[in-house]
Amino acid sequence: MAMPELHPARFWDTASGTSVRCRLCPQQCEVPDGGSGRCGARANRGGRLWSRVYGNVVALHMDPVEKKPLYHFLPGTPILSAGTVGCNLRCLFCQNWSLSRAEELDAPGVDAPVRRFVSPKSLVDAAAAANCPSIAFTYNEPTIQAEYVMDVAAEAHAAGLRTVMVTNGYITRTVIDEVYRDIDAANVDLKAFDDGFYRSECEGSLGPVLATLEALVARGVWIEVTTLLIPGLNDSPEAMRAEATWIRDHLGPDVPLHLSAFHPDHRMLDRPPTSPATIRACRDAAREAGLRYVYEGNLDTDARDTHCPSCNAAVVRRTWGSVRDTAIRDGRCEHCGTAIAGVWS
Repeated sequence: MAMPELHPARFWDTASGTSVRCRLCPQQCEVPDGGSGRCGARANRGGRLWSRVYGNVVALHMDPVEKKPLYHFLPGTPILSAGTVGCNLRCLFCQNWSLSRAEELDAPGVDAPVRRFVSPKSLVDAAAAANCPSIAFTYNEPTIQAEYVMDVAAEAHAAGLRTVMVTNGYITRTVIDEVYRDIDAANVDLKAFDDGFYRSECEGSLGPVLATLEALVARGVWIEVTTLLIPGLNDSPEAMRAEATWIRDHLGPDVPLHLSAFHPDHRMLDRPPTSPATIRACRDAAREAGLRYVYEGNLDTDARDTHCPSCNAAVVRRTWGSVRDTAIRDGRCEHCGTAIAGVWS
């Protein structure tokens, strides 16, 4: 199917003259006629805002849901994962920068990824045909293709499928109810519990991400949080204790937290990979702060299994990106009957 060049965008208004103001995310870009927003995915043409990435899929894979990572959402099931290009943050340490930097893909000498148009119905039909009970918007930042996310999610719910956002959480609070209307779960990347970090390393700010997390919990979206631990920047147990305390008090102690290891990439090549000992120290701090489910990610570790918070029995045993066995029945530990927070069926 031919790829449409532009699709009408939502969440904008006229700024001045032929410029428009995008209201989708906290960047609040004023975009001149002929220009694009910071994300590179939303463009002004003739005094109107358009999406350059609606249905323009550059990555489409069937993954275990555990790789999102989501450990308490339909464990052991496949999820159809789709992504395009663009992001509304500019993290120096981006681990997926070849897709996140949409504005750089138009530069001379840069090889753009192959894109193909996948209509919302086609994506849902593909998930159903592959026996995937859910669809994930992932790989790049899905917020910047909100129109596509909303259309796919509505189609998915009509077909009895569930939907997932793997996101940086950088979205305007006033549009969350619309964008997440048909979203069932999200893994939110909380870069650090430090506004200075967001400003210097990501060209963003912490407050909107925290507001998103609170809003999604209030909506009943199943939430899991991921933090990439970067040596010397956000990897101290004290910083993790502060983050975990906020999660406990504002989101609840049952929200799973995934701690991932940094590796040098993109524009941050001067720091070493995160050590397993650092990950473990931060996990210990988060658990001491009262979080019941804290996991170590992208390392060969024994901290992938889910344990019952009451009897400590292993109720989900995992290998890298897959489930070996479960001991949860009707959302409860088979050993002692304690409810295990999550979406299990």
